[in-house]
Amino acid sequence: MKQDDLQSVVPGFDDPVTGSQAVFRLALQALSLPGRVLNVPRLSNLPPLGYGAAAQLLLALLDSDCTLWLSDSLRGSPAEAWLRFHTGCRCVDDASQARFLWLAAGDRWPSLDALNEGTDEYPDLSATCVMEVTSLQAIDATDTAMLEGPGIPAQQPLQASGLPADFAAQWQANHAGFPRGVDVFLATTHQLLGLPRSTRLTQPQPQEA
Repeated sequence: MKQDDLQSVVPGFDDPVTGSQAVFRLALQALSLPGRVLNVPRLSNLPPLGYGAAAQLLLALLDSDCTLWLSDSLRGSPAEAWLRFHTGCRCVDDASQARFLWLAAGDRWPSLDALNEGTDEYPDLSATCVMEVTSLQAIDATDTAMLEGPGIPAQQPLQASGLPADFAAQWQANHAGFPRGVDVFLATTHQLLGLPRSTRLTQPQPQEA
């Protein structure tokens, strides 16, 4: 890392132990309660680029054994230098080789089927995507996609602004490969939502005229 990059790096968690543990617990809760919107308190300084929840989540999840792929606006930014300095992670140019991906809102995103889905023997080696969206709402609406599966008592509505138009189709294909597949976190400035690969997503059927 260049000396100029080091000089611009802001501190990480205010308390490295309790901050990391608190965000890690939120990550586990998000995956165990798919579609539930969770508030993420600000427990660290933040780099200039990237939403706060996504940055803090990756700060808690990454370590020196992890590979990270960043979308265009994040690559080479203070956010990259911040994560590399505090976690020791290694950034890669090939999205299919990454264990974690940080996808900024407004950037071009790789499709889920282009990422590492693990194997039947080692599904835990698959990628985890942190996708920034412009808003997260979990409301009951007839035109809202619905989530079903482990951790969801019946159905959980999903409404997120800023996802690719074909995200539902991508997710259905991702779920179909279970136990292989990619796990996803959707993030805004201070909110987080988990989508484990075990979750099914269904689109509402158009009503007949």
